[in-house]
Amino acid sequence: MFAGHMPVPGQVELVDIPEPELPSRDPDGPGQIIFQPTLACLCGSDLPFFQGSDEFPILEGHSLHEMIGRVVATNGDRYQVGDEVLAVPLEQRGLYERYVVDETRAIPVDGRVAKEHALLAQPLGTVIYALKKLPNVLDLDFAVVGQGPIGQLYNMALSNMGARQIIGIDLLPSRLAQSQQHGATATVCNAEVDPVEAVAELTGGRMVDVVIEVVGHADQAINLCISLVRHGGRMLYFGVPPETIDGVRWRDLFMKNLTVHTSVNPDFARDFPLAMRWIGEGRVDMSGLVTHRFPITEIQQAFELFNSRGDGCLKVFLDYPQD
Repeated sequence: MFAGHMPVPGQVELVDIPEPELPSRDPDGPGQIIFQPTLACLCGSDLPFFQGSDEFPILEGHSLHEMIGRVVATNGDRYQVGDEVLAVPLEQRGLYERYVVDETRAIPVDGRVAKEHALLAQPLGTVIYALKKLPNVLDLDFAVVGQGPIGQLYNMALSNMGARQIIGIDLLPSRLAQSQQHGATATVCNAEVDPVEAVAELTGGRMVDVVIEVVGHADQAINLCISLVRHGGRMLYFGVPPETIDGVRWRDLFMKNLTVHTSVNPDFARDFPLAMRWIGEGRVDMSGLVTHRFPITEIQQAFELFNSRGDGCLKVFLDYPQD
């Protein structure tokens, strides 16, 4: 079977490895399954591995973690062979034809919706988990800095939860063109205008109650976020940060009495199932996020497109071979 291998920055290939073996059941631990993906999609947090960043060690199976598929073997009692599930591998090491994962890291797929929409319960679950950290959303003004796939999911969720203003901010007009379809009430291209002045105008000079950073990594926008939020407001830092961030205007953040929330590792018992339920019940429309599809054998081209953010791409999907 195949596994992902990234030998040099900007290159991903599929190499042959032995089949995984299902271990004996640990009586003190969860059951495990052998999971065979059928459909996956790329996430911004996969890109540091493709780019050759030194943020994380690059190992076999990097990097893929948003996927649905079926159970082909199990030593547990939660699923049966043939069940369709959404599974999330440890450490984003999911670029395999099949792999072993704890059954507690999988949830059932809602059969009422298209598979590509059900798959997006994984990123939506991370958004729901993050928003639960805020004491309130109703009637507040938000700025969402970064209008890639996750930023668009924040637009949808905030609109669903009753936010007053949702201001989408991004450097790419092609992404902002999608934002108001997904719930943003206004957009700002910070490659063309001063985003602080634009947000001040949209809020009557008050600035936003909450700013959400959805950029992260080397391009993080924490200083811009500090400028966009009102005195006594909140920052939700969602984008995966680099290990250290130089030049952060921490004194400004301190003097504005800001509250900073961070978010990682959602709950499989609550957050991902709720996201799947939102999608299954039609509370959110995922159709606009599905922009490109490739067979898994063309994963190099898929990563190149996603990395370039070209051709208006948001979610780039990967189809696995069907038995």
